[in-house]
Amino acid sequence: MSGSNPRRGSNAAPDPEDLREEAAEYETIAEGLEGLVAELRDEPLRQTRLEGLFDEATTSNPNIWNTVTAFIDVEDGEAVVTDESKLAEGSWAPEIVEGCDAMVTIDVQRGLMPDDFKYLVGKKLQDEIDAFRQQAAQARQRAADLENADEDGADGSADAEPNGDA
Repeated sequence: MSGSNPRRGSNAAPDPEDLREEAAEYETIAEGLEGLVAELRDEPLRQTRLEGLFDEATTSNPNIWNTVTAFIDVEDGEAVVTDESKLAEGSWAPEIVEGCDAMVTIDVQRGLMPDDFKYLVGKKLQDEIDAFRQQAAQARQRAADLENADEDGADGSADAEPNGDA
């Protein structure tokens, strides 16, 4: 899904089919992230796709770096951690954020235990999953609302008064 981030908006009037495709993209991203959560839960940390984030978070100098971010793309339904990067202050540039499907950011914490890392990152991933599911539901609802509005307008019932008076 890299490069097809459905978070980007459009000024054109939405089409119900486009909204359904957007919802499907959100669901695919959520499912890919669920795979990462399951991996964190079920596998030793050193055998997960988030091992690099753990290494960066626990070995970086906290006097220089504040946070570490894993950038995640979902490709063919599977989450791929494309990069881990440290940030001293501020936030990531919009073009970096738009270039990935999801991000997980944690504070640099020397001595962070693997189980604590799994909990923190798992919670952040679950929040991302919930947000994508909510966006999918909203896109599906907008599609249904547009179709209902089109149907009401097509049969003339949208113009009629409920009591029969015009």
